Amino acid sequence: MAQKGPVIHYSGHQYLRSRLVLSILSGKSLRIEKIRSDDKNPGLGDFEISLLRLLEKITNGTVVEISVTGTAISLKPGIISGGSLVHDCSLSRSIGYFLEPVILLAPFAKKPVQLTLRGITTDQNDLSADLIRTVTLPHLQLFGISDGLELRIKKRGAPPAGGGEVQFLCPIVKQVKTLNFVEPGKVKRIRGIAHAVRVNPQFSNRMIEATRSILNRYIPDIYLYSDVYKGDESGKSPGYALSLLAESTTSAIHCSEAVSEPGVAPEDIALRATRALLAEIQKGGCVDQKHQTMVLLMMVLGSEDVGRCRMGPPTTRTIQFLRDVREFFGTSFKIVPAEPSKPDSLQLTYSCYGTGYVNSNRTLA
Repeated sequence: MAQKGPVIHYSGHQYLRSRLVLSILSGKSLRIEKIRSDDKNPGLGDFEISLLRLLEKITNGTVVEISVTGTAISLKPGIISGGSLVHDCSLSRSIGYFLEPVILLAPFAKKPVQLTLRGITTDQNDLSADLIRTVTLPHLQLFGISDGLELRIKKRGAPPAGGGEVQFLCPIVKQVKTLNFVEPGKVKRIRGIAHAVRVNPQFSNRMIEATRSILNRYIPDIYLYSDVYKGDESGKSPGYALSLLAESTTSAIHCSEAVSEPGVAPEDIALRATRALLAEIQKGGCVDQKHQTMVLLMMVLGSEDVGRCRMGPPTTRTIQFLRDVREFFGTSFKIVPAEPSKPDSLQLTYSCYGTGYVNSNRTLA
């Protein structure tokens, strides 16, 4: 429950999700002011209010107060209760925006989480449901959260009208394991999912052909899957997208995706995704940029031991996240070059001492 203590203050609408998650996990109250105060439409967006509603559903006793103008919020965290939930997401952002914070909270709930989210499954801004299923969840397994961890894509939903539906199942754990992941290995296979809804089904095959034309030069083990949804399961709007992931010999995963745009040929979308994947692999490390914050948070919550992970250079979001973690948990990271002998290498080793976070919410058997 919320500790009687100083409230942590921030201003601005950026990094809202990670700050809400840190507040709920650490039990420290949070106040955020000046949310888009100089904007034409000041205050919280509809998707941010939808996220706060979702966090209220997944927790018990959380008090969220939003100012009259919507430019300031204060949050007193409760306990993470979990259980069976259904939430209709705002159509301004995709389901990935709402699912990412939930994935970080769900392992520490009182009851295993069974969450159904409805809305847009793939868009330009956030991780798509495909990448969360094939990349984000395997990253959780590194920390010993695996039995019964699943994401099912029941229906696809392309922007703007959505109509998609996913089901997220997550077990509860007492504690997360310490991570020691410093060997990136060599890329051994590439997998991909191309899907097209309410457009010519040939589009997904065209994307696969274009991707193969580039990737076949590098590696033979490429399997690109064409995912076809028909009728009601294909949502309300037309669209197509391609998600790619490269897996290394040590199970390090790098991913990329590209989503359809009006007037852009499927081949160009495929080339965009493929080049993004190659750029991601070039940055190296054991965890790609989209998942840096998630892995670093789980390292902080790990058992009282030193966790180490090798990653590429931190993104702006990661840098701010490390500052926020220090405020909420008092944990700092030691970041050193992974290969001091190679001055041109951009890879870094991140290490921290876990806080030994124990899930006190779970019902004792």
